[in-house]
Amino acid sequence: MAKTLFKPVPYELHALIQSIKLGTIALPEIQRPFVWPNAKVRNLFDSMYRGFPVGFFLFWEPTDLGGTKAIGTHDTYKVAKSLVVDGQQRLTSLFAVVTGTPVIRKGHDPETIEISFNPFTEKFEVADASTRNNKQFISNISVLWDKDTDIDDIKDEFFGRPAF
Repeated sequence: MAKTLFKPVPYELHALIQSIKLGTIALPEIQRPFVWPNAKVRNLFDSMYRGFPVGFFLFWEPTDLGGTKAIGTHDTYKVAKSLVVDGQQRLTSLFAVVTGTPVIRKGHDPETIEISFNPFTEKFEVADASTRNNKQFISNISVLWDKDTDIDDIKDEFFGRPAF
């Protein structure tokens, strides 16, 4: 009987984010830098919000894990177990926005990606001066996953704004 080469593993978003934070999911050293434009990151969140499929991630669990790098600019605490072979741009996008961690672009410059959301129109936008100043937008959705955020405070602040 042939050995199974691939096995599906259902991950929840929280588990993926935690694994990246800890460092058990990492990138192989040869992986290209983060190249997605912020508009594509916005589209990923929009697709997920609407329940559209956003693809699979392919992880490799090699016996020798030499030459790995973390996703984002944070410090990790554990040795990687899985390397991202396919899905780096999506996974990095998710991690960057959910945690507010900067990504490393081609020029090796860190950049924080901010995505805004308008609950009334259910529209995501790349954050800019207009979304930051528009009272109908949550200017940076990263705050929604911050462990120090009280969602009731966010709702009270949002709905307590002057009329639009």
